[in-house]
Amino acid sequence: MTLHIRFMTKKDKPTVVRILRDTTEFKPMEIAVAVEVIDSYLRDPVGSGYHIIVAEMGSRLVGYLAYGAAPLTEGTWDIYWAAVSREDRGQGTGSALMSHAEDEIKKARGRLAVIETSSKPEYERTRRFHRKTGYELACTVKDFYAPGDDKLIFLKKLEL
Repeated sequence: MTLHIRFMTKKDKPTVVRILRDTTEFKPMEIAVAVEVIDSYLRDPVGSGYHIIVAEMGSRLVGYLAYGAAPLTEGTWDIYWAAVSREDRGQGTGSALMSHAEDEIKKARGRLAVIETSSKPEYERTRRFHRKTGYELACTVKDFYAPGDDKLIFLKKLEL
């Protein structure tokens, strides 16, 4: 079945929230922030500063990704949130979402994509994914999230 990527609409929110809740790496407070980002985008897709895309396989929504231009920069963009439904992981959906977001960022003259994530063991699969999609670890901020939980900053230079 073909994967289709498009911008998120209001009708997608319940499924995206379910995917977030089913992603065991995310804590409840992290999900709450992701939902705030979604709500801001759905209220004002242009003025929010966020861009949110979803992936559909047939009539099923199977993943989403949120990104936006980093304020006060020239061409730097943040990848904020990404999640794929548990049953659809490992089939290329995350890579397709990332590639689509990067293409859109390049169209907007973006030159650098930044991802921040945790050093906790449960994020190892996420870190492998970032490396697989061409992101390099650029910085570690020790004990950023909590003692023993470092912030890892991954970067990817985008060819215009």
